Amino acid sequence: MIASVRGTVLHVGLDHVVVEVGGVGLHVHTTPSTAAASSTGREVTLATTLVVREESLTLYGFDGTEARALFEQVQTVSGVGPRLALAMLSVHSPDGVRQAIAGGDLVALTKVPGIGKKGAERIVLELKDKILASGVEPSLAGPAETAAGGDGTGRQVHEALVGLGWNAKQAEQAIDRVRSAGSAPTSVAEFLRAALRELGR
Repeated sequence: MIASVRGTVLHVGLDHVVVEVGGVGLHVHTTPSTAAASSTGREVTLATTLVVREESLTLYGFDGTEARALFEQVQTVSGVGPRLALAMLSVHSPDGVRQAIAGGDLVALTKVPGIGKKGAERIVLELKDKILASGVEPSLAGPAETAAGGDGTGRQVHEALVGLGWNAKQAEQAIDRVRSAGSAPTSVAEFLRAALRELGR
């Protein structure tokens, strides 16, 4: 089990980074927001989990152990694999995922590409009690949708949305809706989450 990696970022993609550790470049799958927060040439530390399959060894990285723990926990649900678990953390923050499960918020869960109503119901059924037992309080209101500011931020979010499977026009429309919604977030991650919520409407 590779629990963490620390090293120099050699490359930043839409949903991955390549980190040099001991002269070896490790391809680490991440959420778009984690990738966007990384910079080529700078050192990064990621909490990681290694998924072993017959034909592959795939490394997934997170900006903290909380996200990694949730990534592993949601995969205990039948039908949820690592890519779907990563998509959940791309659309929502770890707290957002936990609150959606604790509150039985199927609308929030089905905003994740690949999760339909039945899948969301199964996730809630299998994890709700565990999430509530950990002390998470279900949210009575959805997360605030905020507008983005800055062309550089918009470009990064546009690239991330296209990388996640939406076409360029859909990405542009989501970004425009976020920008017209109200106050501006200060990070690419919050902007991306707001755009993903718009796409899930």
